[in-house]
Amino acid sequence: MNSDENTQLIDADALKSALHQGQMVAIKTFREALKGASAAIEARFDQGEEVASLVHARARVIDAVLTLAWHHFLANGDDDIALIAVGGYGRGELHPGSDIDIMILMADESQGRHRDAIEQLITFFWDIGLEIGHSARSLSQCEEEARQEITVITNLVESRLLAGPQELFEAMKARTSVDRLWPSREFFEAKWKEQIQRHHKFHDTAYNLEPNIKESPGGLRDIQMIGWVAKRHFNTQTLHSLVEQRFLTEAEYRELIEGQNFLWKVRFALHTLTKRHEDRLLFDYQKTLATRFGYEDSKTGLAVEKFMRDYYRAIKQLSLLNEILLQHFQEAILHADVKAEPRPINKRFHIKKGFIEASYDKVFDHYPFAMLEIFLLMQQHPGITGVRASTIRLIRSHLHLIDDDFRQDIRNKSLFMEIIRYSEGLTHALRRMGRYGILEAYIPIFGKISGLMQYDLFHVYTVDEHTLMVVRNLRRMALEKHADELPFCSQLIKQIPKPELLYLGGLFHDIAKGRGGDHSQLGAVDAYDFCHAHALSNYDAGLVAWLVKNHLIMSMTAQRKDISDPEVINDFASQVIDKTHLDYLFLLTVADIRATNPSLWTNWKGSLLIELYKATKRALRRGLHNPINQAENIRDTQTAARELLWRNQIDDDAIDQLWQHLNDDYFLRHSAEEIAWHTQAIIENEGRDTPLILVQQETRRGGTEIFIHAPLADHLFAATTRALDQMGLTVADARIIQSAHGFTFDTYVVLEENGEPITNPARIEEILDHLRRHIADKSLVGAQINRRSPRQLKHFDTRTHVTFFEDPGNDRTVMELLAADRPGILSRVGQALMECDTHLHNAKIATIGERVEDVFYITTKEGLAISDADTLNRLRDKIIQYLGH
Repeated sequence: MNSDENTQLIDADALKSALHQGQMVAIKTFREALKGASAAIEARFDQGEEVASLVHARARVIDAVLTLAWHHFLANGDDDIALIAVGGYGRGELHPGSDIDIMILMADESQGRHRDAIEQLITFFWDIGLEIGHSARSLSQCEEEARQEITVITNLVESRLLAGPQELFEAMKARTSVDRLWPSREFFEAKWKEQIQRHHKFHDTAYNLEPNIKESPGGLRDIQMIGWVAKRHFNTQTLHSLVEQRFLTEAEYRELIEGQNFLWKVRFALHTLTKRHEDRLLFDYQKTLATRFGYEDSKTGLAVEKFMRDYYRAIKQLSLLNEILLQHFQEAILHADVKAEPRPINKRFHIKKGFIEASYDKVFDHYPFAMLEIFLLMQQHPGITGVRASTIRLIRSHLHLIDDDFRQDIRNKSLFMEIIRYSEGLTHALRRMGRYGILEAYIPIFGKISGLMQYDLFHVYTVDEHTLMVVRNLRRMALEKHADELPFCSQLIKQIPKPELLYLGGLFHDIAKGRGGDHSQLGAVDAYDFCHAHALSNYDAGLVAWLVKNHLIMSMTAQRKDISDPEVINDFASQVIDKTHLDYLFLLTVADIRATNPSLWTNWKGSLLIELYKATKRALRRGLHNPINQAENIRDTQTAARELLWRNQIDDDAIDQLWQHLNDDYFLRHSAEEIAWHTQAIIENEGRDTPLILVQQETRRGGTEIFIHAPLADHLFAATTRALDQMGLTVADARIIQSAHGFTFDTYVVLEENGEPITNPARIEEILDHLRRHIADKSLVGAQINRRSPRQLKHFDTRTHVTFFEDPGNDRTVMELLAADRPGILSRVGQALMECDTHLHNAKIATIGERVEDVFYITTKEGLAISDADTLNRLRDKIIQYLGH
């Protein structure tokens, strides 16, 4: 910013005058000046001025303010004390909410002499509203702390003198120079380790719902890391010097600056929107920023989705540039003294210093298939550290060769399938292919899901990142070192005949998202065509296409249907055809759920899927023409339960006396172990107070089971679910059984908020007390739940929909509820059911991000399906009244 612009933003003469008119006048004048300068800079941002000039303009404004105050408070200390800008401020870059980091540097002999003046100065900075991060050090302290702490030396790498003697500043630079401490190798290794650890905190991906603009992989910190290493190693002050040093091409430098400017633009707007230092791109701000940047909703997507897609594509490019430069730095800094001759792999590639490299610059011109071959070679040689930066550049500059002729070439088709089939390194190969642009060049439809996000809380990654996570999850199942993670899956995947079909199913399962229409149907066509073109048999191509078409049916069946019902199992078995299809579908379903939102995966969901798998496997073994019937199922369950009770010396007559009052539903929907547990407790509790409440801390289903045996009462479900909700528990399943002798047999599977069973005995006692109080006190039904909703939920406008279906085989009505997630939903539904004289038999609870998709099986008080339209409409209206539109 030139001096004229500086004058427009801040009036230095007015500030100088104010400093001599007393503290109150000075504080007010400086505050107003800073406020006016900030408003002017923000106005220029809204008018479209380049953000780079604005972050520098803000730094110059702060320079002027700090130096004016410095000369006032330290008028007599200019010979032995200096004011130095460090960190981002040292680079001359300040966003509206950025920290202003300064160091006050003193000559060793003058330490302590300026203490009072420094305290007055810092207090003044705070009083005028500046977020100052400061340190005060002597020369010797500066050197010692820089030697001990990588963060200190990093800040000093980008230091800039604001006021004080140049000689003192130069002395500090000399005493912290690369010749005296933190030589290039140590500095680079420390910063590289820092970056790896930082990336791990974000699960090594920036493609999640609420990325951190600064700290996430591909974010501004990655660019800063490049700058720190370059400045320390080459003693330069600009990123462009990397072009001069032949570490970056001019085109790559422009990409780097364009990406930085895009992130700066987002960060600048985020700071002005939040009025603070905020680097998390939260849901709270995404829509507002999208509108501010001119994005609009259309048939192809929401404005916010388009904005975030541009964001994800920007960080993808920055991540790639970061990778190229880090690899260059490794060669120049870590391996500079290593004398190593290239070790040939074939005539196209060799290994040099651990990295694979093209043997000559024209290799891809002469052998286009080598753009796929390189990834297979890395799988076959797992000791290879990475791809040399020069070869990454060659790949990127030859992507145009991957055209229709390339895709039809049998060599390339064979190479791609070899990559998919190879026993090691598939995840790394696909991720590299994605980063370098190979994947979307070879599979053009993959490019359509690149950076594509879905604006909801369920899908936490972009579609392309989610897809690669699914393949990763499938590969982990096949690796012995991860066998303890999902033991059932690890055993099952060993039994499938062709794992590559599973990986192709994962690669294509969401390939058609964002196109409109049913992505499963559209993707199945894409998958079949691809497999057929790659010489897979009709059966294999059909299996992959079937997986893509049906990849949602197993999770939907397990989470939304009553899998204790033999008819549900038989219907599902008829859809999966045979055990081979079932095996493949089960593995893909688990991998898909875990890659959609890992935090929502629970042992409960896993056990539910295994239960469905085993029941379906039994049905297939019997044959679809010979389905298991309810009577046979009930007889087997009762026999097994009775044998367990005999072992505990429970009398047969007592068992019969209790069981005669229970209908078939109870024996169909509980295991033999659960029935034995309930029966023994009820018999032993006979004659004592009710309700009887039992807790099984961790069941085979992966949750905590709460069983309530009590006299029938209309308020019981509403009261119970309110108590559980108030305690912060998630109800995953509810089975409500009414006996013929006026008692209810209710079972709830609950989880803690982190998806785990309850393990603390004191917590269980607290829950039991809470349940007893709520069941005894009907007035608590309908009372407000004193639990805060998650922050993100308020950004979604989910309408409440209630739909009814017939379930004629069981003479009951199915009620589906779609609504915004919030505390107290089940309790409110229970209250509506109670007021409409409706009996609940079963509830399947599913929270899909910001919304619930719950299924309730209901009847009249007499146990019949509800056929009266007025009753159903009244129930719908009541639920909408309680939950809102």
